[in-house]
Amino acid sequence: MDMTTLVGSLATIASTTSFVPQAWKIIRTRDTSAISKRMYVVTVVGFSLWLTYGVLLGEVPLMVTNGLCLLLSAFILLMKVLPKRHRDSVADALDPTAPACPREATDAGAATTRGG
Repeated sequence: MDMTTLVGSLATIASTTSFVPQAWKIIRTRDTSAISKRMYVVTVVGFSLWLTYGVLLGEVPLMVTNGLCLLLSAFILLMKVLPKRHRDSVADALDPTAPACPREATDAGAATTRGG
C-alpha cells in the first residue's frame, strides 16, 4: 500500500468513526441536550457537498467516506430534532436493552434525595 492510500484510509477510518460514539450515546441515553443543532446542520450540508463533489469526480473513496459520514451525522441531527417520543422509539428499535429514560430516573432520584 502506498503512502497516499494509507493516509486516505486512515483519514476515512478517523472521520467515519468519530461520529459513532456520539450516535451510540444518543441511542443509549436518549439525551441530545448537549448537541448543537446548528453545528450538525452545517456538518450535514458539508458532507452532502463533499459527497456530491466525489460523485462529480467519480472518486469512489470520496463517495464512500463522505456518504458514511453523512449518514452518521444526519442520524445525530435527526435524533436532535425529533420530538422526544419519536427519538425514544428510534432508540428503542436500535437498542431495546437500554433503559427507557435513564437521565430522567437519575434526575428524579436526585430530587428525592435533596428533599424534593
